[in-house]
Amino acid sequence: MTASGEETLSALAWLVEAGADEAIGDAPVDRFVARPAAPARDPAPAPLPKAAAPMRPEGPRPLAQITPSNVAPLATDGFSSALEISARCNSLAELKAALESFDGSQLKKLARNTVFADGNPASGVMFIGEAPGKDEDAAGLPFVGRAGKLLDRMLAAINLDRTSAYITNVMPWRPPDNRNPDPGEVAMCIPFLRRHIELAQPRMLILLGAVSARHVLGLNDGIMKIRGRWLDYRIGTGMVPVMPTLHPAYLLRQPAHKKLAWRDLQAVADKLDDPGAT
Repeated sequence: MTASGEETLSALAWLVEAGADEAIGDAPVDRFVARPAAPARDPAPAPLPKAAAPMRPEGPRPLAQITPSNVAPLATDGFSSALEISARCNSLAELKAALESFDGSQLKKLARNTVFADGNPASGVMFIGEAPGKDEDAAGLPFVGRAGKLLDRMLAAINLDRTSAYITNVMPWRPPDNRNPDPGEVAMCIPFLRRHIELAQPRMLILLGAVSARHVLGLNDGIMKIRGRWLDYRIGTGMVPVMPTLHPAYLLRQPAHKKLAWRDLQAVADKLDDPGAT
């Protein structure tokens, strides 16, 4: 169908308004006409067979050849065992016995005792520290050295003691020379710690120090940044309040910061005194 002169002028006006103000060819192109079929091409010649690659001599591969798909998977048997064993425990007594018989951690082989917990698990107030020290390793109980005596005074300041609070650590075994545990050593203990919290069913958690806050909450922020702030931890289908604060061992080294821990403990005391807060 041939467009009338009026329709052609109308189409040109629309194109100009749309910004098409320059001719790019001497003759108009009717883009609605069907294009002729392209001539059939000769089939492409079959590729020549590749020559067999020369055998590579045995030896270390260059770094460029090491990709995620050919790196050997990390050994996870110990972690898987910890996960499976801890999930089967239905009481704190069973969990303690499982930890004492667990042989998937190198730290345990170097420790004198498995330090499980102390205090009253029915109290509803659970303190979680980092790892046993020399005194705790010898006694098999958490917080019995100098830091433990300071913790006792901190508890007393808010009318708590070991009959009205429950105390444990992220790590049940002492790292040699009180060094920081490496991520693999901590990961092995996390399933037991999480099951420990589930079985104790606290209505409030107080995390002592950066290691505890990092591994319970999964936060990488420094303890000075998150201490004194109420956070949450999921147990089953519910949430419990969590207060990160400073570790007693740190306060022994930095006594000027005891006032910060005191403020945190006052917040804990206020929440414990409020029946509707926990």
